Order: sequence, then structure tokens, then C-alpha cells
Amino acid sequence: MGSMIMKVLMLQFLGLLLFDGFTHSEAFIIRRTFVVQETPYTKLCSTKNILTVNGQFPGPTLYAHKDDTILVDVYNRGNQNITIHWHGVKQPRNPWTDGPEFITQCPIQPGAKFSQKILLSDEEGTIWWHAHSDWSRATVHGAIFVFPKKGTTYPFPKPHAEVPVILGEWWKSDVQAVLTEFLQTGGDPNVSDAFLINGQPGDRYPCSKQDTFKLTVDHGKTYLFRMINSAMNNILFFAIAKHKITVVGTDGGYTKPLTSDYLAISPGQTIDFLVEANQQPDHYYMAAKAYNSASSVRYDNTTTTAIIQYSGNYTPSSPSPFPHLPAFNDTKASANFTGSLRSLASIDHPVQVPLNISTKLFFTVSINTQPCDRNTSCEGPDDERFAASVNNITFEQPRIDILEAYYRGINGVFGYDFPNFPPVAFNFTNRTIPVEYRRSMNATKVKVLEYNSTVELVFQGTNLVAGIDHPMHLHGYSFYVVGWGFGNFDKMKDPLKYNLVDPPLQNTIAVPKNGWVAIRFKANNPGVWLMHCHLERHISWGMEMAFIVKNGKHPNAKILPPPPDMPPC
Repeated sequence: MGSMIMKVLMLQFLGLLLFDGFTHSEAFIIRRTFVVQETPYTKLCSTKNILTVNGQFPGPTLYAHKDDTILVDVYNRGNQNITIHWHGVKQPRNPWTDGPEFITQCPIQPGAKFSQKILLSDEEGTIWWHAHSDWSRATVHGAIFVFPKKGTTYPFPKPHAEVPVILGEWWKSDVQAVLTEFLQTGGDPNVSDAFLINGQPGDRYPCSKQDTFKLTVDHGKTYLFRMINSAMNNILFFAIAKHKITVVGTDGGYTKPLTSDYLAISPGQTIDFLVEANQQPDHYYMAAKAYNSASSVRYDNTTTTAIIQYSGNYTPSSPSPFPHLPAFNDTKASANFTGSLRSLASIDHPVQVPLNISTKLFFTVSINTQPCDRNTSCEGPDDERFAASVNNITFEQPRIDILEAYYRGINGVFGYDFPNFPPVAFNFTNRTIPVEYRRSMNATKVKVLEYNSTVELVFQGTNLVAGIDHPMHLHGYSFYVVGWGFGNFDKMKDPLKYNLVDPPLQNTIAVPKNGWVAIRFKANNPGVWLMHCHLERHISWGMEMAFIVKNGKHPNAKILPPPPDMPPC
């Protein structure tokens, strides 16, 4: 086992993990150290300092088994405040170390330390961690591999090896400067200069011939790719030349096998898929590019690449085969792929969809505009400022975290009256919508859920300002995606078509452009839990809100006490 650990650490340092025989063990406690620090990195012909964990980009991978506990000592030796979120970890009864800034904690200040407890429960597959303060997650992120418990196996044939594939985004300028500028001007942020695969842009970018991730495979063997979309502002298409992919999991859970020529993956989402090395030995490109459904929105139209190279003696083709990717604006390709996912729904991995719903919610997710400061003009539509909202409320970040205020009964930090429905009903997806509907209201409000209530939440995309996809992420829970469609949700007809048999279990779901998604979950995890769009510019504009799930009556249904080293506000 000691040699195996050394092998894992060495491969992790090199940026590639081929996992071939990890010994499963009983649930136990794992301790790791994260040192947040500035580190110089060179890409696209220039060098800059970026915020990293342990000097690595992407950051270190965490390895655990189902039901394990991971203790991570986070030391902030950087030059800015930081928080770390464990994306896809439900953290039963333990919202204190979930990580979102001013929702469940105040930030870890430079020079400070916070020991974060990660309580794994039913997660199995690939999840991840990332910064959850400002735009730091552009470079502060990494994978979490959760293996099956001892005595259990994958619900598919054991792969020869396992490979992390982290899709990312790179700006030549400082990302915090990008954030500051677009918030000041009220316009869209500057687009990135490159997309990345495992921290490398690929040989189609300037000065990047050597900066290409390469994976050597043996003919006839099958590989498990563990993919994470850590990009800031883009759903991405991905494919491998002349190779099909078979999806077997998403967001820390298993799916029925889905074979496809490509995939679409939202920011925040993870997808596990099998690739069989069954082609003639050669070098084959894998590639990713942005999907952009809004013609008025600027986006990075570059393509990142990596290479699968078969082992053996042969002369590679020139040029290497390149995959076909859907068009950048192919909404059907994106939505149909996501809509084809199904839960495994087996004896060992059953589906538990709530059938009797006690709480029905209808949330519009919109791009809005707000007036600029007096005597100034902004770069948004009609010289106004971009904003974003849920049910027409643009989230206003408090200066003390909501969890502490709720737990200690501190008044004046937030309101309890987040609405169940939008304030005005109209044709949400009409081609033209009255300008006066663009205005949103700034507020800090939460929706309170009773413990063990069963929730159906319909996300309705709108065509306010610009219709666009919204990958919505819920902290503290996974949810069943029971339905989706284009246009306005029809409360009489659409529920008749819900999938209540094997809907996918996810924590991030893309609401399609001018469409809707229906999710269900049981509110059995007490605490304060953020919900937001995972397009970073949209959360910066205010497309977020929080749920408070009340304590149950049993002692095991109540929020755990806060740790003693919570960062001060």
C-alpha cells in the first residue's frame, strides 16, 4: 500500500493519474494540507502569478472511498481572501465547511488557517473542489475521486486505468482584474484567451506546442475518464477523434451506459465515461470548445486539444485525426445530450424520487439590467448595467455569513421571504418582452424549507435581455431531473411527461436557452445551502439565492455545532 501511495503522489505531481488497482478499505479519516499561494505559470507566450493550492495547477486530487471523512487544513498564504467549496459533497448536517463566501462562512484571510471537514455520504464517482470567493476558482480547483466501499465494485467492467480530465479556462491577464473591470463598467467580462485540458491549452495555441496533455493507451484496453468542467463561463462540447464515449456517471453518481460521439458538460458538472482503445494505433486528438446559445454574447471561440497516443512502434498520421464537434450554437446537441442521461436505477443503486410533493416552487432565472450610478453610463444594454436574478431578485451579498446569522439569531442580515413564484407572470420566452420587465430588485433573501419536506422546483429560463443557458447548482443536495423542455413550462401538460422511473441524479443542471427544467429532492439535510448559476459572470451579477432547511426533531436531524476555528468576519 505504501508503494501505491507513493505512485499516486508522483503521478499527481506530474498532472496525470492512471489508477490501476486501488485497494478499497473501510471508511476512515483522511487528512490533507492545502496551502493557497501565488505561483508563477507560463502559458500562451507570457508568465503571470496565479493563485494555486500547493503550487499546482490544476490543484491536487483528493482520493477517498464512499462514507469516508476528509480533513483538509487550508492555509492561506496568498494575497487575497479565499474560501474552498467541496462541490458535490452533501456535507450531512455540516454546512459550516461547505465553503461559499458570506453564505456559510466568512473568508479565510491572508495568513490565516481553517480546518475543513468533508463528510462524504452517498457520493460515488467524481466530484471536485474549488474556490468560492470572487473569481479565484479559475485557478484554485481540483478533483475528488470517490471509490466504492470495500466489498463493492463499479457497476461496469473494471477499467484498465482511470484518467482525470479537467477542462479549464485561461486569461493572459489577471482574472481578478477581469472581474473588477466588468463589475465597474457594468458590461460583459473580457473573454478568456484559451481553454485548457488538464492545465494545458494544446498545440493549436501560440507558444503551446509543448503545452499539450498526452495520454498513452494500449490497444484493446478500456479507460475511465473522470471529467470536470472547471471553466468559468462556458458549457463545453468534447469529443475524441474516431472514438466513441460511454457515459457511466455524472455528479458523483452512476448512470445507465450512454454511448455517444460527443458530450456536452456544464461548468460545475462532472461526467465519468469509458473509452475503448479499439482503433488503429495512431495519435488522435481530443478537443473541447464552447457552446454559446446567445448570439449577442461574446465568447472564447478557440479550441483546446489533447492527444491520445497508442503505445507501440508505428508512424503517426500527419496531421493527426481530429474529432467532429457540434456547432458552437447547436442548442439541440447540448440539451439532447444532457436530456439523455438516466440514473442506473439498479438494486445496488436504487432511485428514490419523491412522489408526493409538499412544496412546489417556480423560479425564473433571468438576465436583467439596472440603472448606472448618477451621471454615468454603463456598457450594458441601453447604457445600463447588467444584472441577473432568480424570481427577479438580484442577490445582494451580506457582510456576515447567513449561516452564522441564522444559527446565532442575528437579525438584519437576511430576509426569510424569498418568493415561491416570480412577481409577474408573462410570456417568459417571447421574442420581445417589455423593457420594464428587465428591472430586478436587489435583496438578500432565503427560502425556508421544513425538514423532510419534498420539493419540486421548476427553473424557467427567460428571454429578458438575452435568452441563454443557465447551469444551476444546488449545494448540500443532489436532485432528480424529472423533466425539461423548451418554451414556457405548462403546469398542466408537462408534469404528465415527467420521468419518475430513472431520472438522472445531479447537483448541476443546465436550464436550456428559453426553456425549463424540473427537479425534485427531499429536504433532509438541515443547514443553509446556496443555489446559483455556475456561469461565473451570472453569479457575479446576482443569480443566486439560499435555502434554509430547518432542523428535524431527532438529534441526528439537527445542524452540527460550528467548528472552533471558523474564520472571523
